[in-house]
Amino acid sequence: MGLLEILGFGIALGFSLAVPPGPMNALIAARSAGSLRSGIVTGGGAMTADAILGVVVLSLVRFVDLGAVVRPLYAVGAVMMVYLGLRTVQGVRRPAGPPPGDIRTFSQALGVGITNPFQVGWWLTAGLAFARFGGPWLFAGLFGAIAVWVVGFPWAVHAGTARSPRLREGVAYLSGALMFTFAAFFVALAL
Repeated sequence: MGLLEILGFGIALGFSLAVPPGPMNALIAARSAGSLRSGIVTGGGAMTADAILGVVVLSLVRFVDLGAVVRPLYAVGAVMMVYLGLRTVQGVRRPAGPPPGDIRTFSQALGVGITNPFQVGWWLTAGLAFARFGGPWLFAGLFGAIAVWVVGFPWAVHAGTARSPRLREGVAYLSGALMFTFAAFFVALAL
């Protein structure tokens, strides 16, 4: 496979990781409804989590008993989802104020990404396999696609919700419901 094919494959792989509905996109949508900047910073935290997970998985996969960490990871992920779901739903009833600071927003998204069993699972399976297949060019395409999503998705959500406060409330409630659903799913997997 040539360089352009590997890069293109990495781009497709990056969108396959970033686009599907999940806890992180629910959080990005909720934050984007209130502030475009907050949505992009949240996406940046998620992308940083992917970078960290990629490095950790590639470095430690030979030394870690993955079976021993899966159940606790699901439990921690469930707690994070409940916390963020509650904050998202409670935020609808509060008067709109300034969004949380960039460092706090970024840190929360990074924490969700690092404890999200879906992200961790992806890196332990597909990420590891593809790293051996395509090397750095594949990851350049992958992170390029994630960067496009991290800016494009918040922009689309913010543009749509800026015109309608009702739509903004709907996005917040739907995002909260998705986070609670994923929390319940993570608990079931942990048990």
